[in-house]
Amino acid sequence: MKKNFFAIGFVVIVYLCSCSNSETAQSQNLARKEPEVKSIFINGDSLHYVDIGKGEPVVFVHGAVGDYRTFGAQMDAFAKRHRVIAYSRRFAFPNQQTITDSTRLSVVSNASDLTEFIKALKLKPVTLYGHSYGADIALVTTIGHPELVRRLVLGEPFVPSMMQQVPGGDTILNNFFTTAFGPVMEAFKNNDNEGGVEALINGVMGDSTYFDRMPQKDREIMLANYPEAKGILSGKDNFPSVVCEDLKKIKAPVLLVRGEKSPAIFAIMIEGMKRCLSNREVATLANTTHGLEYESPAEFNNAVLSFISKH
Repeated sequence: MKKNFFAIGFVVIVYLCSCSNSETAQSQNLARKEPEVKSIFINGDSLHYVDIGKGEPVVFVHGAVGDYRTFGAQMDAFAKRHRVIAYSRRFAFPNQQTITDSTRLSVVSNASDLTEFIKALKLKPVTLYGHSYGADIALVTTIGHPELVRRLVLGEPFVPSMMQQVPGGDTILNNFFTTAFGPVMEAFKNNDNEGGVEALINGVMGDSTYFDRMPQKDREIMLANYPEAKGILSGKDNFPSVVCEDLKKIKAPVLLVRGEKSPAIFAIMIEGMKRCLSNREVATLANTTHGLEYESPAEFNNAVLSFISKH
């Protein structure tokens, strides 16, 4: 099973970059004024972020092939009631790090950055939202530093270790990786970076035309962030094993967000997590795939803001 963790960790990373072709999301992004981009020195490197609004802090964590711009449709809506921070993880635009050590690409190293980021900005405790690979980072951060998190919101986290509880889990993981990401690995191997990103998006969405139909702005964001996804392929054991006992230790309220039309493997993992978390709720976004906040920003925003108000 351990052999599959890396492969599926990459699957999750990919999904994070799936940006919406939703007219609602586009109009919100176009209408809003771009916030000031700031930087802070964390763990030996500068990380960039945007920070708007006042009130209890909400921190957004993107996945690979994304950056702080991923949450354009959330910033203004959440800033009406909260201080909202979205940052670009190490190696993401507009950060300037060069990937020379694949161990810096792991969930654990990213969780370390997130921990220090929250501490440096004196934000704790926060409402923490992570999507896909970013959800894995948010989850590991919460397990390691529960004092930093008041509420945890996870958008379809990819937790391969949950598949150990599922009959035939190894086969499900291997099949999903082979069919969705074989072409991605081949393209990156041949230094066809744009082809790799396109194959990655089309593969995880199950639609060979999806990337071509996306708005140009969203495609540009993903292409600007391809190095991390490509670098992950050279990593080893970069995806930690989270088991039920780890989840049982989480005392903060948890909201699990899933898409009604997302691949079944995400629903399987969420069901496994539900059995282990003591204080959890599930929000299912109608007619939505793994894009979640990209595809259904209004429904997503309402679900998360209601969860925050309730707890």
